[in-house]
Amino acid sequence: MTLARTRSIALIGLHGELVDIEVDISDGLPGYSLLGLPDAALMESKERVRSALQNSGAQWPNKRVTVSLSPAWLHKSGSGFDLPIAIALLVAQGAATSSELDSHVIMGELSLDGSIKPIRGVLPALIAAEQLGIARAIIPAENLAEAQGLTSLKPIPVSHLSEVVLYLEEGVIPDFDALQPVARAVEQKDLSEVVGQKAARFALEIAAIGGHHLLFLGPPGTGKTMLAERIPTVMPQLNAQESLEVAAIHSIAGALAERQIDSQTPPFVAPHHTTTSTAMVGGGAHAIRPGACSLAHNGVLFIDEAPECNAGVLDALRQPLESGSVAISRVAGTIIFPADFLLVLAANPCPCGRFNGKGLTCTCSSVQIRRYLQKISGPLLDRIDIRTFVEVPSRAELASVEPGESSEVVRARVIQGREVAADRFKHESWKLNSRIPASQLRHKYRATREAMAFLHSELDRERLSARGYHKVLRISWSIADRYGSSTPSLQEVQEAYRLRQGSQIL
Repeated sequence: MTLARTRSIALIGLHGELVDIEVDISDGLPGYSLLGLPDAALMESKERVRSALQNSGAQWPNKRVTVSLSPAWLHKSGSGFDLPIAIALLVAQGAATSSELDSHVIMGELSLDGSIKPIRGVLPALIAAEQLGIARAIIPAENLAEAQGLTSLKPIPVSHLSEVVLYLEEGVIPDFDALQPVARAVEQKDLSEVVGQKAARFALEIAAIGGHHLLFLGPPGTGKTMLAERIPTVMPQLNAQESLEVAAIHSIAGALAERQIDSQTPPFVAPHHTTTSTAMVGGGAHAIRPGACSLAHNGVLFIDEAPECNAGVLDALRQPLESGSVAISRVAGTIIFPADFLLVLAANPCPCGRFNGKGLTCTCSSVQIRRYLQKISGPLLDRIDIRTFVEVPSRAELASVEPGESSEVVRARVIQGREVAADRFKHESWKLNSRIPASQLRHKYRATREAMAFLHSELDRERLSARGYHKVLRISWSIADRYGSSTPSLQEVQEAYRLRQGSQIL
């Protein structure tokens, strides 16, 4: 037999396409042709496959070899096609059987000695294969943990090319119980560890209830980072579908080592303020990878020292904040990654960081303070729903031995508030207060008459923008859900207005 076919999966973002790998060995001058829009890493597969076959005791055909990856219009990338190409070559030479290969997908990178290395993106590829009705998947043994949660697709973990041949010939599945994932000890962070900060804790809770973006402003050492790190602990746990989607994004980015695959805790991603726009939103010259905002999907994206970020990095977040996704366009096409996250920014009140209270220890001029905070652009700042000043804890708070409310207690209120909102929006296309359309806020989801009169007065005085007007109403609904009110009253709208306006420094 000189013609053979295997199957694999090519990823386009989180979406997987079934790819047929066809190998034809014909008489003629020895040569190797790879067809089907391969990238540079895939073009190099010839030498990896040749050495892997020879070092595994198989023969490299001394004939004309043509490898076609179809559909031909689809760009293919990565080293994950090494193994299916090698298996197709073995089948074409009669060194392995081809029975039932159509019911398998194969993926894996080959070492020169024939061992199989792990690859990125196995989880979304397996999800796509399962949706396409594929029964089995031959994958690298080190990627076995990513097959958790799949119901109808059976993974076949292999660590060497010879094991694949043995499986195809005799149906022997390697035993890799030793490679089953070991539960890692995860540091448990609790809100009770934060000293004082009553106002900031309240703002954090309201942000979690309604999905509102948040800005912490305060001197160094007051607990801004501690508060941000504990926001995922007060958010509702992810359901099975959300958890699988988060794990799939981390699989593509090669970041699963930082997160358990079946974890239901919302992700917390904190890129350094020196990060680039590409690292923040995703991209790449060849293989397009998700950025920090996609890794934070269904969770929290925290940016400390936000005014210190390079120009354009924070503004790159404006599009995902509005749409909940990131569209990355390259010559090969456009790839869309989900990016529905809760944005939390932290900033010092001035360049020296000591502007607090009366500001007696601050050495910055008013012009320096204004320029420093203006590094967070107006359009982005207008998209931040809640702004709160994090004060220096008092001596009484630091001396107190009574812990604050725990994350479990606050999370119970957050879940209850979200359930109230979900029941209110059961016939709508959204579930969170932060997603209420502006047109609905002016009619169906209005506050009380006195509250609306207060907001109209602030609009007339030009203290609120049109976006700020709607933001205050959305926050007031979250406060109402927190206290069990059916409609935001004047008191709740005024509280929302204070959360929206934040410190006078802004």
